[in-house]
Amino acid sequence: MAHAVVIGAGIGGLTAALALARKDWSVTVLEQAASIEPVGAGLAVAPNALRALDVIGVGDEVRRLAAIQGQSGIRVPDGRWLSRITAEDAAARYGDPIVLLTRSALVGILAGRLPQGALRVDTRVESVDPATGRVTVPGAETIEADLVVAADGIRSRTRSALFPGHPAPVYAGVTSWRAIVPLPGVTGASETWGRGLIFGVMPLAGGRVYCYATAAVPAGLRAADERDELLRLFGRWHDPIPALLDAADPAAVLRHDIHSLDAPLPAFHAGRVALMGDAAHPMTPNLGQGACQAMEDAVVLAERVSPRGDLAAGLAVYSRERLARTTPIVRRSRAIGRLTRWRNPPAVALRDGAMRAAGRFGPGVALRQGDQIFAWSP
Repeated sequence: MAHAVVIGAGIGGLTAALALARKDWSVTVLEQAASIEPVGAGLAVAPNALRALDVIGVGDEVRRLAAIQGQSGIRVPDGRWLSRITAEDAAARYGDPIVLLTRSALVGILAGRLPQGALRVDTRVESVDPATGRVTVPGAETIEADLVVAADGIRSRTRSALFPGHPAPVYAGVTSWRAIVPLPGVTGASETWGRGLIFGVMPLAGGRVYCYATAAVPAGLRAADERDELLRLFGRWHDPIPALLDAADPAAVLRHDIHSLDAPLPAFHAGRVALMGDAAHPMTPNLGQGACQAMEDAVVLAERVSPRGDLAAGLAVYSRERLARTTPIVRRSRAIGRLTRWRNPPAVALRDGAMRAAGRFGPGVALRQGDQIFAWSP
């Protein structure tokens, strides 16, 4: 049986492993961390990603975790809406909801379906030979693979080795905070835009809320207490933001600078190695498509590379399809990210006025903006 080695046990890597196993590949997943418990953050699984998960048989299990109800959209700090839709509007247009859940919940669903013995944790990949598929891990151990799938994240060592002269991901101009907060009764997802600031509220099942925020600041800044920093920036914004920050555990607030790969790679493969997810096309979170595109990558890759077919031809098709799909999404997300960094009052007023004017035409205008992304099917 042909053997595939997947580097990285994140959402993309696990989806790839399951998709390949369903196509009769023998699969080994190598994860350098001691466990695959992800950090405490939320995740939006959009309709396009739900259809990717259908391919590996877990779409309906994820759909059952949907928690969005009521109005959703973009607001300003005093609580007024710039644009809004309902979860029912979105589901009617795309045939599926946007499901909000924790990353750990999705990782648990995916990992629980791996073939017995497929996952090796605490195993760092030291090198990959794209010509032979040989993977080297500590102790001078080598693993022979017919296919290597690099799902090793935004700082992918595999990407750097395959394309050493390509520009690395760059700081997108904003830092981000994330936290999951226990606060029952919050309904409706919203993202509030201020001057160089964003705060997102995403209800989860079980009375919890996923909160995220961004601020346009220089890279590398950190606060002694990140929750206090959030209270300083957002504590006077509309409800339920102050209550969420009051209920947040300071130790559970995560902060990371955001990076994006502005120059697309020439290909998502070299030799026997395929790149996917953040290893291939790291993007800003403004469209909520980072993990969704990784799930798309995974099922397309498994469809294109047959364990009994022409691997080189299959990888070339995968590269062409996924470059054409992901490049405009990366660019569009980056462009939206730039809008969120605006601080100049007249510019912010112009931006907000344009969104408010578009919102007056009804939810169809806002929903149409997602057609090219959400309508995708494998």
